[in-house]
Amino acid sequence: MIHFMRPALIVLLLTAAPMIAPAGAADTPAIAQAKYLWAKSPHGRMLERILPPSIEPSQLPEPRSEGAQLAARYCVQCHYLPNPQMHTSARWQPIIERMVWRMRGNGNMGPLMKDMMTDVKAPSDSEVAGLAAYLEKHGQKAIDPDHPALRTTAGQIYSIACSQCHALPDPQRHTASEWPEVVKRMRSHMTWANTIVGIRELRTNPELDTAEIIRLLQRYARNSNTR
Repeated sequence: MIHFMRPALIVLLLTAAPMIAPAGAADTPAIAQAKYLWAKSPHGRMLERILPPSIEPSQLPEPRSEGAQLAARYCVQCHYLPNPQMHTSARWQPIIERMVWRMRGNGNMGPLMKDMMTDVKAPSDSEVAGLAAYLEKHGQKAIDPDHPALRTTAGQIYSIACSQCHALPDPQRHTASEWPEVVKRMRSHMTWANTIVGIRELRTNPELDTAEIIRLLQRYARNSNTR
């Protein structure tokens, strides 16, 4: 899996990845501009592989709010739009600080980072505060580490599989009828993220058996009459 490879090898693999378009509705002007910049940048293919295409601006919580518009304006400059539920409220603050630092041309890649950020606009301090407040408000509610679901074999599978990409959600996040579609969507994201591309001998397309995970989540899911 890509997560455990050396950084140099990750970059080599990602820079050889084919460009793909986000699924769903037609691109917004911000996303269209971002894709244009990715396409003309020598680093575009690496940026394109950072996050899987998973959510459109119109699908964000409170999509007309200032926070949602800030996310759609700034986050898509370097990768696909992240779902606010990707991280917990507590986790979002250090991530935002790191991303803004990079947008301002800093980072652990030195001159390369400055070159990559040439056409990237960084938010003002007030916009950073607004974006942080929005993402923290709609962050993921993580499962209690003492939740009985995690003491089972299925719970261990759930923890290992789902915590690779985001905070491990509480089963009460969705109803029993909603979870299968959610897990199906997450499975497609994992397949996209875990597929090694660029070097034919290393290409993989790992599959995850999600049946046990779905049964576990449905067992502890929110009642359909509860909000």
